[in-house]
Amino acid sequence: MSAATASRPPRRPAVRTRVLERGEGGSTITLSTLPEGLRVVTEAVPGARSASVGVWVGVGSVDETPRLAGASHYLEHVLFKGTRSRSGPEIAELVDAVGGELNAFTSHEYTCYYARVLAEQAAMAVGVVCDVVLDAVVAAPDVDTERQVILEEIAMRDDDPEDTLADAFAAGVFAGHPVAQPVIGSVDTISAMTRGQVAGYYRRRYSPERMVVSVAGGVDHAEVMHWVRTAFAGRLGEPRPPRPPRTGSGRLGRVRPLAVVERDTEQAHLCVGVRSLPRDDPDRAALEVLSTALGGGMSSRLFRTIREERGLAYSCYAGTSAYADVGSFSVYAGCQPENLGEVAGLVRRELDDLAGGGITDAEVRRAKGQLAGSLVLGLEDPESRMSRIGRTILTRPDHRSVDRSLAEIAAVTPGQVTAVAARLLTGHRSAVVVGPYAGTDDLPGAVAELVR
Repeated sequence: MSAATASRPPRRPAVRTRVLERGEGGSTITLSTLPEGLRVVTEAVPGARSASVGVWVGVGSVDETPRLAGASHYLEHVLFKGTRSRSGPEIAELVDAVGGELNAFTSHEYTCYYARVLAEQAAMAVGVVCDVVLDAVVAAPDVDTERQVILEEIAMRDDDPEDTLADAFAAGVFAGHPVAQPVIGSVDTISAMTRGQVAGYYRRRYSPERMVVSVAGGVDHAEVMHWVRTAFAGRLGEPRPPRPPRTGSGRLGRVRPLAVVERDTEQAHLCVGVRSLPRDDPDRAALEVLSTALGGGMSSRLFRTIREERGLAYSCYAGTSAYADVGSFSVYAGCQPENLGEVAGLVRRELDDLAGGGITDAEVRRAKGQLAGSLVLGLEDPESRMSRIGRTILTRPDHRSVDRSLAEIAAVTPGQVTAVAARLLTGHRSAVVVGPYAGTDDLPGAVAELVR
């Protein structure tokens, strides 16, 4: 080996770029993975006059210790208060001046910061969103200001019976697991959290290998890569692999069968359900068909039986949640307190009927058509496209094209749906009621029968 060769610095790993999907109308989804683990995914949509930019960070409430419960959501608030190069008002004015939207949300498993702008403003939006995520000051006065805002947000959630119901149901059905705790934290943890704790959590967690930048709309992938490199200048140095999708590590305790949250409300709010399938379970498509047939539209069993035929509720539906290692399947209904017993009896009848194999071929066909149509119609705007590609790259081991998702729905058979229903609905149920009840003894007997 010559002296010149020996002194040459090691070759920098190359950026890996590949096209993931080509859609109708010429749209193209492209993914680039930088040596530092940062992933950049775009969906270029010819003719689109707007663009949506998102920075997805693989940090959520499941990463928090009990003392830091709510820290991920706290950061979502504080980061918009200012960076080393822009104040909070300057950030807001930049986006407002072009008619754009800037916002964020936090979940159990990730946080997303996003902007929606005209396509010609996409470079600015990438710069602003990345600046917020990467270079926030996290100043003590801002932490104190947002503490009060979050406490007001907690109070607002406590005043909303459906939000209260959702939190109480998660606590019962996921007992012992991190997703059983509210993303927002509690009054005690938010009140006690210091600026040092919030800033330390930010420094430890917000690194490029945990991030996905997703951009969809009237953009070009090569241009987006240039904007992202500029925004991440000084942050890209040490090669490291992207953080792989979560596999989940939470331990589940026993399902809590029945709980009451007393509220002076005009309606009784009921949620009953079971633990179900995690995000990548092969039976997820069959579960979605089951949920849709039971309570996913005006032709669903619950809507027809409880609302259309008997007029007992305005809102009644079924739904699912899915995380890396756990999931839930649940039914909601809101009704006059004097009707709660009858509504609970009807819900139980439908659940028991499905568990015993009561799904029909016609119900499966309708549910599959509804799911397929909703999937396609939901991707008509750049924000939905940005969310789909960003969330997929962050949370799944491989890209899931629209065609693949549609094919999975189309392949579901009545037998698969019946098997999933029998597998899940015969398990331990958890139920929560929010309303004018002092305790479980005040509930109609039919509610207790739901969880036996």
